[in-house]
Amino acid sequence: MTIRLSSLKVSPDAFASVMATGILSTAAKNHHYTLISNALSLIAVLAWAALVVLTIVSAAARRRALPWDLAKLENTMPLFTFVAACAVLCNRLSSDHPLVLPILGAIAAAAWLGLMLASTRDIARRRLAGLRDQVHGAWLLSSVATSGLAIVATKLAGSTGHRQWFTAAVVMWVLALALYLAVTALIAWRAVDERLDRDGFEPDTWILMGALAIAVVAGHDIHLQTRSWLGGTVNATTLTAWVLATLWIPPLIYFGLHRVEQRPKLLRFTGAWWTLVFPLGMYSVATYMTAGEMHARSLQTVSLVFFWDALLAWSIVVIAGLLRIPRAVADRRRG
Repeated sequence: MTIRLSSLKVSPDAFASVMATGILSTAAKNHHYTLISNALSLIAVLAWAALVVLTIVSAAARRRALPWDLAKLENTMPLFTFVAACAVLCNRLSSDHPLVLPILGAIAAAAWLGLMLASTRDIARRRLAGLRDQVHGAWLLSSVATSGLAIVATKLAGSTGHRQWFTAAVVMWVLALALYLAVTALIAWRAVDERLDRDGFEPDTWILMGALAIAVVAGHDIHLQTRSWLGGTVNATTLTAWVLATLWIPPLIYFGLHRVEQRPKLLRFTGAWWTLVFPLGMYSVATYMTAGEMHARSLQTVSLVFFWDALLAWSIVVIAGLLRIPRAVADRRRG
């Protein structure tokens, strides 16, 4: 069988798998599962490299800079997974490999700027009601990616001693929270207008929780480097974000189980399931940091439980994805 390069397709949200694997590696490291953490970090790095190569090959085959049309929000919003994936890898690897931080950080910042400009241009052309009708959980990836850059900037501030990186981190963190509020308001408006999602449960709905969880991590890192009046505000906002993330979990579980019961076909594997794994792992990391801040050992247990839940979900999604490969090959042969 011959595979034509022009037939290669990379989904815009493909890097969600790297996000999920990388944050699980961080959660495993927090709980001293060194072997699991190292294995997951290696898988995340290899997956990132493989997806970058596939993207380059796919773009070259189409004689374009990128294989996706950046004039469409359905492409630009999921592509924020690339920025978030770079940030997650920076967070996990920078302590052992210092060069990862400036290199991946620069790549993430450039990608974020390009995607923000493209997304803003497309949003400006649409009416508010049109945005409401199209919004879904994946749009919150813009907030996730922005919080990720805040984490990178905070680490650069700590490693270089330059305060301008700290200022950039605070600005990015505030912007991430603003993006979260704006997109969540649109999602709530759509839910009310359509009587709680006529299209049924989507795994990316869990980003409502995951975007707050990564904002907690960013806020925690900023708070550790704050020695002014800003410290109390950052700490209060961070704890509030963690509480809100926690409050999202029961309705998300109920809503998901209720919709899946009505429509079992929703359990079919899609790449969007990675955006369920990531919030679970991110909540584990955020809760671990919150436990340290509040000196609450019980929260460390909660963090551990969510780590194992996330690892189980990760394993299921990986197996489901691998099982699809023979079917995809068979379909290609028949085609």
